Amino acid sequence: MTSTPTAGARPDEVRRHNRTALLRRLHVGGPCTRAALATELGLNRSTIKALVDGLAESGIVEERVPRARSGAGRPSLLVLPQPLAAVVLAVDIRVEQVAIALVGLGGQMLGRDSWNLRGRAAEPAEIITRIIESTRLLAEELGVAMIAGGVSVPGVVRRGDGYVHEAPNLKWTGVPLGDRLTAAFGVPVRVANDAEIAALAEHLRGAARGSLDAVYVSADVGVGGGVISDGATLRGTAGYVGELGHMVVNPDGRPCYCGSRGCWETEVGELALCRALDLPEHSPRGMVVAELRALSAHPERVRAALGDFTRWLTSGLITIVNVFGPELVVLGDLFTALPATVVTEVAAAIAERSLVSRAIGGTRIITSTMGVDVKLVGAAELAFEPVLDMV
Repeated sequence: MTSTPTAGARPDEVRRHNRTALLRRLHVGGPCTRAALATELGLNRSTIKALVDGLAESGIVEERVPRARSGAGRPSLLVLPQPLAAVVLAVDIRVEQVAIALVGLGGQMLGRDSWNLRGRAAEPAEIITRIIESTRLLAEELGVAMIAGGVSVPGVVRRGDGYVHEAPNLKWTGVPLGDRLTAAFGVPVRVANDAEIAALAEHLRGAARGSLDAVYVSADVGVGGGVISDGATLRGTAGYVGELGHMVVNPDGRPCYCGSRGCWETEVGELALCRALDLPEHSPRGMVVAELRALSAHPERVRAALGDFTRWLTSGLITIVNVFGPELVVLGDLFTALPATVVTEVAAAIAERSLVSRAIGGTRIITSTMGVDVKLVGAAELAFEPVLDMV
C-alpha cells in the first residue's frame, strides 16, 4: 500500500506564516529586537530582516535603536508594533454595565466608554443601539477606523455568527448580536461567552500566560468558566462550552433557573455569597466585595462565615481539575475578593483529593490580577485573532 505524497508549502505560504508569527509575537509580547525575534521564532536573521522591512514599509511596525545598549558593535534594532496600524472594538456586556474600548495593535487601549444598565436600557435593542452610537462617537473623537470587533456576553453564544442563544441573567433569548453589530459597522464582529473571553485574556496577557492548560472560573451574578487546552481555547460544538456553573454539585440544593437543582452557581455564585455574609440578596456588588475584604482581616471568622461556601467551591473545582487536568486554575471576578485563607484551603483540598492533580504534580489555584478590564482585554484579543493573519 502506497501513501499519497504530501505537497510542500509554497514559498508565499511560508512567508505569510512567518509574517503572522512575527506579528503575533509583537502584538502579545511587545517590542523586541531583531536578534531576539530570530531566536524566539527560530528564523535566520535575513528572514527576520525581510519580514520586518516589509511590515515597516506598510506602517505596521517601526524600528528604533534601543535606549539601553550593551556590548560593542552595532545594536540590534528594536521592533515596535504601531497601535494605529490595526484598531479593533472591544465590548464587555455585563448584567449591570456595558463597557467599550477601541484597542490598537499591541493591546494599547486608545479610548473607552461605559454606562450603567437600568430598566429598558438593559433590553437587547437598547444595548445594541447604544454600543453602535457610542463606538461611532469614540472612533470619530479618536480619528480612527476599526477593522474588527469582539464582544463578551454572559450567555450561551453560537460562535459562527455571534447568536446569543440565551443569557439568563440579562433576560436575553435568541439575540442575533454578532450579525447586528457586523451589519452596523461593516466589519466582522465576533461574540463569545464572557468566561471564555476572560480565559483568553488570562492566557495571553494575565496569570495564565505561558500555561498550556488552564481553567478560568469566575463568579458574577452567575458562575462561568473558560478552558485553555494545549495552548488553545476549548470551544466545543458551535462554541457552546464553558457552562461550568451548571454542573450539579448538590442534588438536594436550590432550584436553578436552568431547570436543574443544586447547580454550582446556586452554591458559590453572588447570591450564595450574599447568604453566607448575611447580606440581603441582590446587595450591591461593592457591598459584597467590602464584606469579603473586611472578613479577610479576621481569619478566625472566615471558616464560620464561609465554611459551606468553601466546601462547595472545593467540590466544584475538584471536578473541574479531574475533568480538564489543568496546571493552573485562575479565579476571577468576585472570587478575587475571597480571603486568602479560603484560596489556600481550597488549594490544599484539591491537592489531597484530586487524583488528576496528584498525577500531574499539582494544580495551582490563584486569583486574577487583571481587574475589571479582563473581559475587555479578552474581547479585543478575540477580534485580533483573525486580524493578525490579514494586516
